[in-house]
Amino acid sequence: PRGGGGPGGGGGGGGAPARPGGRGRAGGTAGAFGRPGGKPSRGRKSKKQRRQEFDNMQAPTIGGVQVPRGNGQAIRLSRGASLSDFADKIGANPASLVQVLFHLGEMVTATQSVNDETLQLLGAELNYNVQVVSPEEEDRELLESFDIEFGEDEGGEEDLQARPPVVTVMGHVDHGKTKLLDAIRHTNQVAREAGGITQHIGAYQVQTEVDGDERKITFIDTPGHEAFTAMRARGAETTDLVVLVVAADDGVKPQTTEALNHAQAANVPIVVAVNKVDKEGADPARVRAQLTEYGLVAEEFGGDTQFVDVSATKGIGIDQLLEAVILTADAALDLRANPEQDAQGTVIEAQLDKGRGPVATVLVQRGTLHVGDSIVGGDAYGRVRAMLDENGDQLSEALPSRPVQVLGLTAVPDAGDNFLVVSDDRMARQIAERREARERTAQFAQRRRRVTLEDLESALKAGQREELLLIIKGDVSGSVEALEDALLKIDVGEEVTLRVIGRGVGAITQDDVNLAIASDAVIIGFNVRPAGRAGELAQREGVDIRYYSIIYQAIEEVEAALKGMLKPEFEEVQLGTAEVREVFRVPRVGSIAGCIVRSGTINRNSKARLVRDGVVISDNLTVESLRRFKDDVTEVREGFECGIGVGYNDIKVEDVIETFEMREKPRA
Repeated sequence: PRGGGGPGGGGGGGGAPARPGGRGRAGGTAGAFGRPGGKPSRGRKSKKQRRQEFDNMQAPTIGGVQVPRGNGQAIRLSRGASLSDFADKIGANPASLVQVLFHLGEMVTATQSVNDETLQLLGAELNYNVQVVSPEEEDRELLESFDIEFGEDEGGEEDLQARPPVVTVMGHVDHGKTKLLDAIRHTNQVAREAGGITQHIGAYQVQTEVDGDERKITFIDTPGHEAFTAMRARGAETTDLVVLVVAADDGVKPQTTEALNHAQAANVPIVVAVNKVDKEGADPARVRAQLTEYGLVAEEFGGDTQFVDVSATKGIGIDQLLEAVILTADAALDLRANPEQDAQGTVIEAQLDKGRGPVATVLVQRGTLHVGDSIVGGDAYGRVRAMLDENGDQLSEALPSRPVQVLGLTAVPDAGDNFLVVSDDRMARQIAERREARERTAQFAQRRRRVTLEDLESALKAGQREELLLIIKGDVSGSVEALEDALLKIDVGEEVTLRVIGRGVGAITQDDVNLAIASDAVIIGFNVRPAGRAGELAQREGVDIRYYSIIYQAIEEVEAALKGMLKPEFEEVQLGTAEVREVFRVPRVGSIAGCIVRSGTINRNSKARLVRDGVVISDNLTVESLRRFKDDVTEVREGFECGIGVGYNDIKVEDVIETFEMREKPRA
């Protein structure tokens, strides 16, 4: 029989116990399983939620998508920003911006970096004034976030001390700029340059005597070939005074005018060195007359520009030139700096050294740089482990206007980057990492299409508009920058364009080859060679690697490829490679390399080059002697040992001697 009522239930005889707590009412007692009984009440929306719903209803639609429109207000975005960054600025859903761009004919994702034109197109559609922040302004804002101001106030008059002038030597190719510096420094730098043309920027400090006082002058040697416009422009920006070198037997040339324009744009005083006055046919008066057309009037003609007749090879007029530099600097400039500040300056040159790692040549422009300082230059940072002058001697500090080589950086900075001393390593790392991320984002925003150098002509014949992708590797960053600048200036119309997708300093690595494989890019090696198995990988995958030691050869070949006009030409065919195991010094002969042939065949009288850690140390060598034990031989094959003489003495163990020949190969 169902029994009587249980707890919480109604009565009744003999029945089953009633369920505990029956169905309750709103706000009443707990229902089943302890949950509140009754119909739950709806919470009241906040004012912010109601305002958002109202704004969404008022937002216009583009292609069925509601997006908030602006009223012409400015939106600041960094280069390479994504649609998510844009959406954060205007309070929109990134997915809606993706759909808006789709209706505008652009297919991008919400997190993909987009170029400046796409950002401005989207801004114009939504009635926003999109302002893409320049890298310089973004970098200044980055430093300000760390309470750092580059080029800060140097203090009062009592803090300032006189500093040496920074002088840039400019002029046309082969007018004797480097020989002039050789005469000043009593060195022979020109013998080390490929083809007799300066390929790098060098910075040196010399000491002279003017009116009985010991004075110092810092010289920056910039290459004179037209391809190095960017390097000369950077030299003019970091200099106090320019020495314009003009050959007395050649007169004013196009690169002379170009260098003069850079100097005048930088608004710096100019001293003209009329070189080669000892040569037959020299006419210094003609040079003076030609330069009057460009506003440089000699003092003897009533002007204010000092002209000095010199001969770099005979040492004529060198002391007069140094005196003219000092007098011009004292008369026209107030060269003072505060040596008590943290150092700031410019990276003149940088390279990757096998034993020392990244090495940067920097010019201290203000403050004093000490060993142990934490520095950041571009996206490279580190602690100054050692400082060397132009002679390789160690320094403990570098005062304003002093060029030094700095060791201790984590990477190779770009030539022209600003460097500064910060309080600690952590801050230096944070600044460098944010700069690197910004640069990477900007590069991702660049659109890329795939084509190789050899496929370019057939693509042109098919009537397609293609883009040639290049990866540039060089021995120093200045050469890489100059080569890139020259290649990007090649004008072949709108049929084909050129883009550099990768650049760096040092040997060609497997990462470079893998990037070329993924993007169908051509690798250009300037005074460098593949390291490790990178060469084998490139050969196996068919990656096109071009090697050059003189810059205009690279420019001419790439320009010919862009125009689809590559004619039958000579190509380099490697004959063999030999690894140096021991070096023997033979009197009246020089250095003989004891080698083992690693690949191919080494032939006597064949052309050769010396490669050290993937970098070409010397080119245009010849196998002058080849021996097996005591016997002279004409060739040595792979796996055998031999003695090789190439007429070059700076040979070290583990160097590689490459032999090659030039063969004519008509294009298919």
